[in-house]
Amino acid sequence: YSSSRAENRKLMRDKDEKAVRVLIVTKLFPNRVKPLASSFNRQQFAELAKKCEVSVIAPRPWFPGAKFLKKWSDAGDLADLPARDVVHGQAVEHPRQLYIPKFGHGIAAPLTTGSLLHLVPRYRGKIDVILASWAFPHGPSCVHLGKLLGVPVAVKVHGSDINVIAAMPGPRKSLRRWLPKANRIVAVSRELGLKCEKLGVAKDNVDLVYNGVDSSVFYPRDRAKARTALGLPSSKKIILFVGWLLETKGVLDLANAFMALQAKEPDAELIFVGEGPARQQLEGIVGNRPGVTLAGAQKLDAVADWMAACDLLCLPSWNEGTPNVVLEALASGRKVVATSVGGIPDLIQSNELGRLVPPKNPKKLSEALLSTLAEPYEPNNVSTLGSRGSWAESAEALYQSLLKTISQSK
Repeated sequence: YSSSRAENRKLMRDKDEKAVRVLIVTKLFPNRVKPLASSFNRQQFAELAKKCEVSVIAPRPWFPGAKFLKKWSDAGDLADLPARDVVHGQAVEHPRQLYIPKFGHGIAAPLTTGSLLHLVPRYRGKIDVILASWAFPHGPSCVHLGKLLGVPVAVKVHGSDINVIAAMPGPRKSLRRWLPKANRIVAVSRELGLKCEKLGVAKDNVDLVYNGVDSSVFYPRDRAKARTALGLPSSKKIILFVGWLLETKGVLDLANAFMALQAKEPDAELIFVGEGPARQQLEGIVGNRPGVTLAGAQKLDAVADWMAACDLLCLPSWNEGTPNVVLEALASGRKVVATSVGGIPDLIQSNELGRLVPPKNPKKLSEALLSTLAEPYEPNNVSTLGSRGSWAESAEALYQSLLKTISQSK
């Protein structure tokens, strides 16, 4: 999981110091319908754009009649996105990506490739490397596009694309065939890199690139001031969840764990920051129970305020890559109770930073929350011990990987 910086610097000299031209194809980028989505990619790519010429293609899933099914399909929600837009200062293209809902995984890659073919003439001779930021179907499709454009391809893997989608028969067969043909793989956690190796990727072709944290937003703040600003009680012990309200994020497990915890710690409160399809199920469990708040989705700056106000963050996911919310909580000087999945054990390596529990186990989760709430800690120590670097450092590591991708293709 390394790259040669000397080799990459030589490559840049060979290119007469011209900026590397990167075409990013991803499903993980904010848009005007979901402006708060995927802030991790937005921040990393913004830093990358300081080093490279970056073009972003964020295909919108589409099928005939999608716009009439907004209630049931993401494709419906995104149907009215413009073909071209500017998101947080980055120009973005939203071409239609044909897919078959629910049953089309087996042919998703060729459908995506076909949907993007019209872009080939526009980018021929104008890019140096493609970065597919999502393994399936974007990885296989970008390998095909790379061949047509005569440029190398790196595939960045995030979490569910490898942990969940790659376990499905159709996508797994496609990834086994095409992922090893990418020039490099960028993994956000060591476990994801190992899983890519099991899909046939050579170990030497995998780079580990952690996400970063904006330390100007997430840093240890005064808890009492944050609570006053948010109108929260000063004496309560607050557990915070931040993320999509999905069953696979463990939100229902957390709700059940909290109800058991409240019997032993009546001063505890639980706050969910985020929206998602599991909200209705969540409301069914907690009802109007005192001490539980569903605060809805929040902007990044507001998330930092909630982080400052809490005693600990809880992320009980069933699978993960390296979740940025854990990095942000640690940078904020807040302990974390999370499940031992994906790259989380690489982040929570001692009780000074928090505790790990098995996924799908509300009893163990409740016990870990209770014991962690009972332990006083120094936020600055948590922030120092849990630090994993800035977005500039993350983008630099990604940049080095892309340079190596270009170098290896020669």
